[in-house]
Amino acid sequence: MTTPLIQPPRSVTAGELSVAYRDHGDPHAEPVVLLHGFPYDVHTYDDVVPLLVEAGFRVLVPSLRGHGATRFLRADTPRSGQQAALGADLLAFLDALALEQPILAGYDWGARAACVVAALWPERISGLVSVNGYLIQDIAASATPLAPELEAGFWYFWYFATERGRAGLSRDARGIAEVIWRRNSPEWRFRDEDLDRTAEAFANPDYVDVVIHSYRHRLGLASGAPAFAELEQRLADLPPIAVPTITLDGTADGNFPATDGSQHARFFTGPREHRQVEGAGHHLPAEAPHAFAEAVLDVAEPPGDGAGTP
Repeated sequence: MTTPLIQPPRSVTAGELSVAYRDHGDPHAEPVVLLHGFPYDVHTYDDVVPLLVEAGFRVLVPSLRGHGATRFLRADTPRSGQQAALGADLLAFLDALALEQPILAGYDWGARAACVVAALWPERISGLVSVNGYLIQDIAASATPLAPELEAGFWYFWYFATERGRAGLSRDARGIAEVIWRRNSPEWRFRDEDLDRTAEAFANPDYVDVVIHSYRHRLGLASGAPAFAELEQRLADLPPIAVPTITLDGTADGNFPATDGSQHARFFTGPREHRQVEGAGHHLPAEAPHAFAEAVLDVAEPPGDGAGTP
């Protein structure tokens, strides 16, 4: 990763949160929202943003709940990390900034939030880029075992299911992130300063609670927040995505082996292209920024057609 962009964060009240975000490019240009994953942060996109701004887009990069300077508005709000919460946060962010039909692009937690919005509110966006395909969770099937070599890559799912895991995350979030980064992206040669910069986002006071709830909920080990019960029920039906989509797999992803995309084909009812990115791991936008930006550009309508924010 290169030297981070010098861009002071902004904040906006959106749903349950004050969302910290970075806003690049012409504010009247067509918007693209880039969404990071766990255990990463907005610096994922340091090398992607300039490519999209140069192409004529407004680029917004929010910090997810529990990360960076994003904060809950109320002390009594459940610190949920469930998929419905991530999707609701993203929709509220689009509403708060009056973004008209942005492109959503992300990986990991961020791609999950983008898939939720694309499936449930397709009229609100113009296109989707999602690493690892369709990421809405089938929680009802969470007890079904995967192949042992895949289960091994998800060690932290089971670790976070225990109070020992909560204590470990509280004590050394950076150390856990380093292990996950190396396993997720075995060919990526990141620097200590890259990890140090991202680990600053883990100092959020809600980071541990949100992360622990996310992994316990997806395994059926924790109840969802009541506010998201109706949304979670809709997601249980695994709704299809009809917006124009490009899905990406890195051929060096340590957790999600690259495929031809056919296993998710039934979930995409609109135009969809699947691409493999040679040598990229799970942190694909940081490892292959040009390939990621190219996918965003290819799924977009041409800049300047008037579809941006007034």
